[in-house]
Amino acid sequence: MALLSFHQTDCPEAGCDEAGRGCLAGPVFAAAVILPIDFYHPLLNDSKQMSERQRNELRGIIESEAMAWAVARLDPLEIDRINILKASIGAMHKALDELSTPPGFILIDGNRFYPYHRTPHLTVVKGDGKYASIAAASVLAKTHRDEWMEHLDLHFPAYGWRQNKGYPTQSHREAIRLYGITAHHRRSFQLLPRGNRACCFRIYPNATSTQVSFGFSQFCCAKYPR
Repeated sequence: MALLSFHQTDCPEAGCDEAGRGCLAGPVFAAAVILPIDFYHPLLNDSKQMSERQRNELRGIIESEAMAWAVARLDPLEIDRINILKASIGAMHKALDELSTPPGFILIDGNRFYPYHRTPHLTVVKGDGKYASIAAASVLAKTHRDEWMEHLDLHFPAYGWRQNKGYPTQSHREAIRLYGITAHHRRSFQLLPRGNRACCFRIYPNATSTQVSFGFSQFCCAKYPR
């Protein structure tokens, strides 16, 4: 089914999506994208249905052709403090804050959202497979987060983050059982199956929250129509 370009055309419409909500480690990322009214790309779809090569190809196209885009993150300490739902929505709000063109309407992937100022919004279950702007936001959130986890993997190779991106794979959980957790793990999550003894409160010796900082907690770019 072809993606819908917009829900309405009376004002700029931003699509929002997050990446990394179900991970055991790393930040949750969110993106907001306002596409031109005539934007189309045959590869654009839910980012989970695309290959890594396709996502990376589309990332450059979206960032170049979007009227405005932004990506933001909330780190594990904040996730543990407020819970993953609030953190996911908070990251969306941060991304919306960074848009150079304020949206007049917001489309959100999923069924939960907190009002953003007084801007009207619509939550859409599986929206990244229905609306182009949400699909574009899905691509940006996913590719920026993957890049972040690949950088972290250079400092913590035992956990396989280059491959698993922080998701609860068997090898990731086995590494947690063997080596304990890092400052990048989400302590409010069930890191291991219940009853599985592990050194979960022993911090990886090189893990500090400030040691690995790449200076891109937020990104934004804009392209204005002529």
